[in-house]
Amino acid sequence: MTIDFNRRALLAGLSATGFAGFPAFAQGAGNAVIYTSNNEQGIQSITDVARKNLPNLRLNFVTGGSGVLLRRMEAELAKPQADIFWSSSANTLGAFKPLFEPYRSPEAAAIPASLAEPQNLWTASNLHVVVQMVNRNQLGGNPEPKTWADLLEPRWKGKVIIADPANSSTAYTILWGVRQMLGTDALRKLAANTTVTPAAATVLRAVAQGEFTVGLTFESNAYAYVAGGQREIKLVYAADGTFTTPEFLVLAKGAPNGDVARRAFDHIISRDVQIALLENAFRRPSRGDIDVSKFADLPNIDSIKVFPINEDDAAAKRNDFLAEWQTAIAATR
Repeated sequence: MTIDFNRRALLAGLSATGFAGFPAFAQGAGNAVIYTSNNEQGIQSITDVARKNLPNLRLNFVTGGSGVLLRRMEAELAKPQADIFWSSSANTLGAFKPLFEPYRSPEAAAIPASLAEPQNLWTASNLHVVVQMVNRNQLGGNPEPKTWADLLEPRWKGKVIIADPANSSTAYTILWGVRQMLGTDALRKLAANTTVTPAAATVLRAVAQGEFTVGLTFESNAYAYVAGGQREIKLVYAADGTFTTPEFLVLAKGAPNGDVARRAFDHIISRDVQIALLENAFRRPSRGDIDVSKFADLPNIDSIKVFPINEDDAAAKRNDFLAEWQTAIAATR
């Protein structure tokens, strides 16, 4: 069994898009190239299960932000280098449909039909829940936020951080949701209070280290710090409604490793992998045959107030929305 995964190479790759594992990809049988915006724990979960279940499958990773990797695939379309992209939200993937090959995995039978893409251009790999990651040591005597409306108050100016929605599907989902829930004026007020960083990982690190009080992110990212023992970190599920979005896996058009790529795709959404992702990376499964409460200390989705967002609308209006956000940010300078 050989799996091309190296922790040191991966960590180096997180700071700049690059190859994780061997510096060159073998194109022969048994190799699959995965472009991924996921973190080390997510990648390790996939490779650990593959080591047991698919001992002849070699997985090679390229890491980076979802927007960066999708634009890289776009540049490589004439000669594809990726077999799989994992993962992003439909509101981001919708702008890159020509890059994807339709594929209906046998494993997709366990995923609710409500999460399916009609043309099988992408398949749900997990469900994300948006949270406010709060460092309670940095509240300065102020009450912690309970709603999105709270974060619009002037007292939060300079204390909130989010990634650039042009590069981060996480940030795009959050900001689109706030805009749909509270309107244009609220988006401008949030922009006035918020620092934007190019990398989603910076949001987590900055809040964990006390540089900011609130980071806007996904549950799975923030909960890693709680599970790691940082008692000052709290996940706030906004009482006025938060946002959920499936994260998707896609098969690259012209995937150079063909049937092996499909085998790797099936592996990523298998039950064993989704349980490993839940236990190690706190990712809510997309599959309906896994009881979350048996594997992680996370609130039941039924206990969280969810504000519905239209993923198709978010994808269709992506460029206009990004321009609106840039205008709001520019007005704060």
